[in-house]
This record gives sequence, structure tokens and C-alpha cells, in this order.
Amino acid sequence: MENIKVALVHDWLTGQRGGEKVLEVFTEIFPDAPIYTLFHFPGSQSEIIEKKKIHTSYLQRMPWLKRKYRSYLPFYPTAVELFDLQEYDMIISSSHCVAKGVIPSPQALHISYIHSPMRYAWNHYFSYFSSEKLGFFSRMIIPPIVHRLRIWDAVSSVRVDHFVSNSAAVAARIRRYYGRSSQIIYPPVDTDFFQPGEKDEDYYLVVSALVPYKKIELAIEACNHSGDILKIVGSGPEFKALKRRAKDNIQFLGTISDLELLRTYQAAHALIMPGEEDFGINSLEAQACGTPVIAYNRGGALETVIPEVSGLFFSELKAASLLRALDKSKSLAFNKQLIRANAMKFSRNIFKEKVAAFFQLQWENFIQKND
Repeated sequence: MENIKVALVHDWLTGQRGGEKVLEVFTEIFPDAPIYTLFHFPGSQSEIIEKKKIHTSYLQRMPWLKRKYRSYLPFYPTAVELFDLQEYDMIISSSHCVAKGVIPSPQALHISYIHSPMRYAWNHYFSYFSSEKLGFFSRMIIPPIVHRLRIWDAVSSVRVDHFVSNSAAVAARIRRYYGRSSQIIYPPVDTDFFQPGEKDEDYYLVVSALVPYKKIELAIEACNHSGDILKIVGSGPEFKALKRRAKDNIQFLGTISDLELLRTYQAAHALIMPGEEDFGINSLEAQACGTPVIAYNRGGALETVIPEVSGLFFSELKAASLLRALDKSKSLAFNKQLIRANAMKFSRNIFKEKVAAFFQLQWENFIQKND
């Protein structure tokens, strides 16, 4: 794919999570490609991304953006459509919200890597906007706004030539919401960095954005009841509400460095994933460290956790169900090397090879069709 102009599109750059790890690999495959994103908080990304030419939308200039960027959601579709990408031959979008809705040139190929269709508009709408969480005014305003977002999300899917999904669970949502098929390519895990350590401590761990659909309150409720130490790594809008629920055995570590995260994974008794994950890259980071995972048996976890080899499942979104899995985990002797062997199937190198080959194949097919 030499001598073609490529643009990378990503929803926003505010922190480093699974989507940003995927974007990093895309920047390695296309080192000259600029990044288009709704807004960027400088210093929030890895060096490889921060060094790229980054184009932001008009939302970058909006007031109180760092604290209130979620409030600008109704403006996201317009902002992403205003990116002028007419000079590019190939568009690669990395999307969990609106990035896949950019408008490419009619002569361009658009491939979209989907982390999930817009969660708060589709499968996690009630986690964010249930009647109990909304006041009277919000109940009048939010449903019609989200309804319009759903229409835009479905209509804009026709601008994508090929979808890539990060799991079978996400592929199923793409079929349901967009009526499209997708190629499943699992996202990358840095198995060179995340490795087993020597130190084991008696605590459970959650590594997650503190947002409603992650169901962090289940882990808190279970450990409040059992008295087990629970460490929570991450930040988000649910922090204050979750903090109020937690007893003294629950520790909120906030955002920590990569090295601190590695050590925290290595020493944990198990990682808890209490909600339904699209894929769950944190699950595989933990497994790469030889740490088992206790996960809700829906979504991407079914593709990344081997029962009683690399972790356990619980079947209901109830603290009692999670508690039973925590109790069982204490009686099992997990093998760190077997756990890590499972994570190695999702290594960064494997992802890079597969996704680069997919891009190459689709470009060659595109050229043949248009010759």
C-alpha cells in the first residue's frame, strides 16, 4: 500500500484504554497517516500517538471540555462529518461512538474497526439513561436525542466499505444494528510488557472506566459483604456514587502508571469483570500476568476466559452470584503459565499481522474493482 494517502479517525483522545492501543498499531502500519479526532487532551496518550499530526474538531474549543465532554454528545455526529477527508485514498476509523460516520471521498476505501456500536444508544442505553437515573427534564430531552443518534448511527453505517469487529459479541451487534457482516480481529495485548511476577497478595482487582455499564457496584457490593479487599483502578463519572457505596476494604486507586498497573495485576488474587464487556482487554492483560479473571458470562469474556483454567464465570448480574464465584476462586489452584498461554493468543504482534493483512487485501480488491 505504498504511495496512497491514509487518514486515521478515532472518536476522541482523552486517556489510554483498549481503543487507543488499537490506534497505536494503526499508526505503526501507516506511519505517515494523520489522526482525526473530535478532541484531544495533550499528554493523555502514549508517545507514539502524541507525536502524530492530530486534527481536532470544533468541539476542541468548547468550554469546560475536559469535565463536560460527554455533555456534547448531540454535537458529535455533526463534528465528525465536518472533517474534510476528500484528499485521502483510504480511511481507517477506530470507532465506539461516531468515528465510523466520517464522510470519505467517493473514490476512497473506508474500513472501520468497531469496538462497539454506540453503547449508550443501543445495548447499554438503560445502564446510562434508565428512568431512575433521570430527572423530569432529562426524561423529556434525552430519549428523543438518543433516538436521533440511533437513526444517524444506522444511516451513517453505509459510509463504511468493510467492518472489522473486536469480538464475536460486537460482530453480532453490527449485524443487528447495521445489517452488516464484519471480520473479527481481536485487539492487541502487550504480552511483552504484561508478564507474571513473584508477589501475590490477598486482594481482588477491578480495572475499568467508572461508567454505568461496567457494573462496578456489583463488585463493591460483593466485597462489602465478604470483607475481601478490593482495589479499583480507573476514573470516570461514577466515582462519587461508587465511593459512597464502598466500605473501608474497598480502595480506589484512580489512574495509575503502566508500571504500577503491571505490579497491581501481578499481585492480585483475581481480576473481576462484573459487567458485560465488548471484548475486555483488561482481562487479557491480567491473564498475561498469570492472574485469573472472574467475569460475567456474557459478551467478549466468553471469547477470552477459559473456565477453571484462566478464570471463572458468574451467571447473574447480582452480588450473590458474584460472591459464589469469589468463594470458588479461593479453593482453586490456578496455573500461571496456563493462564498466560491463553493471553499469548491475543498478542500485539498477532493483531498487527492480521489487521495489516486485512487492510492489504481489501485495498487490492478495491483497486481491482475500480480499474
